[in-house]
Amino acid sequence: MTPLQDRAAGALMGAFIGEALGVGPHWYYDLGALRRDHGHWISDYTTPLPGRYHQGLRAGDGAQPAFILKLLLGSLVDCNGYDHTDFCHRLDQQLLLLLDGTPSNGPGGYTSQSIRDAWHQRVEQRLPWSDCGGHADTTEAIERTLALAVRYATQPARLAHTVAANGVITQSDDSILAMTVAYGAVLGQLVQGQPLNGELSGKLMALVASGELPYHAVTTQRLNPPAPGAEPSRAGNFASPDALLTPSCVAQAALDPGVRIEPAWKVSLVYGMPCASYHVLPAVYYLAARFHDDFESAVLHAINGGGQNQARAMLTGALAGAQCGLSGIPERFITGLTDDNLLPLCRTLALHITPA
Repeated sequence: MTPLQDRAAGALMGAFIGEALGVGPHWYYDLGALRRDHGHWISDYTTPLPGRYHQGLRAGDGAQPAFILKLLLGSLVDCNGYDHTDFCHRLDQQLLLLLDGTPSNGPGGYTSQSIRDAWHQRVEQRLPWSDCGGHADTTEAIERTLALAVRYATQPARLAHTVAANGVITQSDDSILAMTVAYGAVLGQLVQGQPLNGELSGKLMALVASGELPYHAVTTQRLNPPAPGAEPSRAGNFASPDALLTPSCVAQAALDPGVRIEPAWKVSLVYGMPCASYHVLPAVYYLAARFHDDFESAVLHAINGGGQNQARAMLTGALAGAQCGLSGIPERFITGLTDDNLLPLCRTLALHITPA
């Protein structure tokens, strides 16, 4: 594999690894209970205890986010690119038939709000997929569209278009979609080999100025004031480019020796333990920037922070995997996954990516 393909495969496998690490200790908001049930430091895949989320899964299994991500990966590989109709058909035939609209049901033993909302609108109301998006402020769209960000990492405009088109399947809020596309744009840059640092947002804003990323912007270079009487330099689909600025702001904090969160898992206390994207993403960017060359530390600190640690670790795993590459992920995390088809699937998709 080329370095580009190694980073692409690392991003995808990193997401699956982070998601599976969260199966056992998912959604503990009482950190004392998390330590009581899983020890002082979670360092590997664990089995959910009776009565907890994902009960019945084994250590190394994936839950529903991994199931949906794999559906999209399979569609991308089989269609040699994103085919919106094909993916929606797979959702109809391979996911919705397994759901009943309640939380504690479906692949992985739990179905998130945005997926339940889509089920009600698609199955009960028989609406077209274009009308099934709900107002959940959570990260389900990011969790699956990261596959599109990897596939189109070297094509930012197509990345943004496909991520946005897929994101509205389940989530219609413009701010959440802006964060979703922004995360995808960051991941695409990391797959290309760019570092997650204070300069990355400037690169993303240059893509806004060139029309490749669909964000509204009024400032000139380096966020200087606009010229008097000038029209916005880019009037895009999203009201503000702030979702593109957050990653570098957080990365600067992570890399600044004068700003420390110790131990790093306490990032969940700083940015918040809940499920909303605006809590999860800053913690993800922090851990991915701080542990840019240490995949294990990145995902384990994401898990040990409790709360919505599954999404935190899944999205951190993708960013950390993109920086470390598949070759930089410890072998035990790969062999510990129970689904042997994930690695060849990720490698196959990575081979489809061509340099810019």
